[in-house]
Amino acid sequence: MSPPPGGPRSAPPVLPPGFVLGTATAAYQVEGAVADDGRGPSIWDTFTRRPGAIADGSDGAVAADHYHRLEEDLDLLARLGVRGYRFSVSWSRVLPSGRGPVNPAGLDFYDRLVDGLLARDIEPMATLYHHDLPQSLEDDGGWINPATAVAFGDYATVVGTRLADRVARWVPLSEPNVASLQGYGEGTQAPGVRLYFEALHVSHQILLGHGHGVAALRAAGAREVGCANNHAPIWPASDDPADSGAAKLFDSLWNGMFIESMLLGRYPVDLAPLMDELVQPGDLAVIRQPLDFYGVNYYSPIRVAAAPPEAQLPFEFLQLLGYPTTDRGWTVVPDALREWLITFRARFRAALPPIVVTECGASYAVAPDADGVVDDQPRIDYLDAHLRAVAMACERGVDVRGFYAWSLLDGFEWAAGLRERYGLVHVDRDTLDRTPKTSFEWYAGVIAAQTRSVG
Repeated sequence: MSPPPGGPRSAPPVLPPGFVLGTATAAYQVEGAVADDGRGPSIWDTFTRRPGAIADGSDGAVAADHYHRLEEDLDLLARLGVRGYRFSVSWSRVLPSGRGPVNPAGLDFYDRLVDGLLARDIEPMATLYHHDLPQSLEDDGGWINPATAVAFGDYATVVGTRLADRVARWVPLSEPNVASLQGYGEGTQAPGVRLYFEALHVSHQILLGHGHGVAALRAAGAREVGCANNHAPIWPASDDPADSGAAKLFDSLWNGMFIESMLLGRYPVDLAPLMDELVQPGDLAVIRQPLDFYGVNYYSPIRVAAAPPEAQLPFEFLQLLGYPTTDRGWTVVPDALREWLITFRARFRAALPPIVVTECGASYAVAPDADGVVDDQPRIDYLDAHLRAVAMACERGVDVRGFYAWSLLDGFEWAAGLRERYGLVHVDRDTLDRTPKTSFEWYAGVIAAQTRSVG
């Protein structure tokens, strides 16, 4: 059961010894400096210029200006007390054309970031790709082009060679289902291509990129390599067989395709007829690389109904009723995370490595009051309830090793733009001043309690 409304319980959740409490960001969402120090353009620089693509017409050109405010943000992480920080590397900052000459200034930035984290006793977790493909690769076909998966492996070699001596944990690609199904299927994310079911080819190519990336990182000396897949419980809109069938199909597309290929070296049986012509001999062996941890990005369940016969896709998404919602309209169902983790373990057992919740957070746009205080109690309630859900899953025997709150900073939230605020730290859109929210102080207290419990 999730905690009652009206604020978190007084005692923090009881988590296993060694459990890592951290926070996370992504390069395009916080760095800004899109034309500085040799960085090349990415698909998000291009997509944000498309009329109507971004809800508030904004872009990530400045975002939270993390690139220029690195030391200030590292000090905030130290003040928060996190044991781990998950960040992403901008491919186009390191390789402006996606392949070819390395941009030394780009690698130097991530050197400073990693060294700054280690100097503050914070464990880096580096993600190589968080949706920001170099535009030059998109011009050559993007993830539709099989050469991009190979180029990703080469990029992983460059970054791994530079940082693997200091970065213990790696994620090759974040949320491959979002990148493929929303970026190339629905077209609601960059690069905004609408292939519908033909985007399964893209999913397969991105998964091959994951496989090449894992192999390259291990060759470069990476100690732990995992993933960060966006997963959600898929709930049928009714007991009608049509709704149940639509939900089952979407569950295979959103969850099963990425879980089963990475862990079992196969695609779900429901998708097999669509995948047979795409899969070449040896492909699934490339994708099924041994993983040291399985990262789960969790936000909300998804309610699915059968679509009308004339629709482009056989399913449609409906609002979940009877639950509170975030400012983004996403339903808050912490118990669904507990249930999903338990079911996930029961289904995959020996094939499943230890789990890390690599993202979990909520959008609440609370402004500073007259005293400069950002009182975001709803975010505290959200994080507290989801941490308790994880703790309950651990009590049931699920091996969860960490939880990374999304996000450290208010940033650019993809197609939702700058109006959505997920940060533990408020970022003024005009001055870029940082103000830790009450959720920041609460999370710092939870982290301190966890540290004392194992100290």
